[in-house]
Amino acid sequence: MKLLQSNKIGNLSLTNSIAMAPMTRARGEGNGVANDLTVLYYTQRATAGLIITEGINISEQALGSPFTLGIYTEEQIAGWKKVTDAVHEKGGKIFAQLWHTGRVAHSADKKGVLPVAPSAIAIAGQQHFSSQGLVDYETPRALSTIEVKLVVQDYKQAAINAIEAGFDGVELHAATGYLPNQFLAESANIRNDEYGGSIENRSRFILEVMQAISATIGETKTGIKLSPSIPYNSIIESDPIATYSYLIKELNNLPLAYIHLMNPLFLPEQGFEQYAKDVMGTFGTLTKHTVIANAGYTRETAEEELQKGIAKIISFGVPFIANPDLVKRFELNSELNEADRTTFYGGNEKGYTDYPSLQ
Repeated sequence: MKLLQSNKIGNLSLTNSIAMAPMTRARGEGNGVANDLTVLYYTQRATAGLIITEGINISEQALGSPFTLGIYTEEQIAGWKKVTDAVHEKGGKIFAQLWHTGRVAHSADKKGVLPVAPSAIAIAGQQHFSSQGLVDYETPRALSTIEVKLVVQDYKQAAINAIEAGFDGVELHAATGYLPNQFLAESANIRNDEYGGSIENRSRFILEVMQAISATIGETKTGIKLSPSIPYNSIIESDPIATYSYLIKELNNLPLAYIHLMNPLFLPEQGFEQYAKDVMGTFGTLTKHTVIANAGYTRETAEEELQKGIAKIISFGVPFIANPDLVKRFELNSELNEADRTTFYGGNEKGYTDYPSLQ
C-alpha cells in the first residue's frame, strides 16, 4: 500500500504516508498549557508518519475557545516540549499548527475583550462554543493596518517558540474560517487598505505570514492548511477558484514543506456552484510543493487518492481520535473503533486517551 510506504517532507523522513490531521480537543488547563494527558494523547498516535497538532493559539489575542492550548508563554513552550520529546522518543514527527481564531471567538473567553478580524462583520447563522455554552457571534473589532502587521510578527514569534519547543515544523491554519481565511474571503474582508479589495491584497496577509515564518525557521519547515471549497463560518467567495489559484501559485515562490488541502465539507448542493468539487484535481495540480489531502478519507479511498499521484500524503482526523493505532489497523485491515462525538471537545481522558489499541 502507498499509505504504508515511507515518505519525505523536505529533509524530514516519515515512516509512512499517513498524517494525523489537526483537531481541536479542548483538553488544556486554563493557562493554555499542555498537560500529561496531552503528552499521552500524542504519544499514543506517534506511529503516524506525521502528526499535526491541534490549533495552538499564537497569542492571547488569538484565543477563541476555552481550554485550548497556546505557545506564547514560557510555561506553554515547556508543556509542548514534553509532548515533542515523547513523540520523538517513539520515532514520530510532529508539526505545530499555528492558530489565530479572529472573529471565531467570543468575549466571554477573552476577558471581556471583543474578538478582532479584518473587518467588523459578524459570523451569521451559527453559534459559538464558549465557557458559557453556545452563544451568538459578536461583531468583531476591525484590526488597523499597523495591528495587522503586528499579528504577522505574532505568527513569526510563535513559529520561533514552536521550534524551541522541539517541533519539527509548523503549519499555518489558514482554513475553515479562521483569521487568515477571513482576510482571504470577500464576505469577511471589506478593507480599503493594502490588505483588502483585490485578490492580490486579500492574499497579502497569508503570504506575509508564510514569508515571515519560512524565512525565520528555515526551509521546508513550514506548511499551510487551506479549505478552498468550505463556506463554513460565513466564508463566501464569488470566485474561489481564481482566489486560491492565485494564492497557491504565489506560495510556489516559498520553500514550503507542504500544502494541506481539505476536500469540500459543509458545501450545500445548490447555490454554491462556484466552488470546486474536486479540490485535489483543481488546486493540487497548481503547487510544486508536497500535497497532503484531508477530509473524509477511508483506508480504501485514501489509497485511491494516492494512486492518482497528486497527493503524496493523506491526513486523517476522526479515525485517529478513536484509533491511536490507526496505522497498524490499516496495515492489518482491522476493524476501526467508532468515535464518540460527545467527547470530542473538553473533558478528561474519556474519549481522549482511553480508546483501545489492538492487543
